[in-house]
Amino acid sequence: MSDEQRHFTRIPFNALATVINSRTANKTTAELVDISLKGVLINRPAGWQGHTGEHYTVHIPLAGKEVEINLAVMAVHVDDKHIGFKTEHMEIETATHLHRLVELNLGDEALLERELSELINTG
Repeated sequence: MSDEQRHFTRIPFNALATVINSRTANKTTAELVDISLKGVLINRPAGWQGHTGEHYTVHIPLAGKEVEINLAVMAVHVDDKHIGFKTEHMEIETATHLHRLVELNLGDEALLERELSELINTG
């Protein structure tokens, strides 16, 4: 998808994420590439067995594991290097932390408000 079609700004984010398959409960640790209000992109871990359409939970620790972003996601893109997940659900606490993370990285209140409006309208 080109940047012109993308409605949500991706924030580059260097962290380790735990990805849990909702069906099998298999856990995998992966490097987070970026995050947005609508999803996450990770580097594909060695031995990855998942497929598009499968459901997962992604845990991303922030601030030395004192705060964690927890997302219910679906794999929407899998290639040799990356896996893209679309957020399907997040708790209010996670939404608050993610909002603050995006706000700090965008540095533009109008852009953040546009993205929040888009999230609500497409939710």
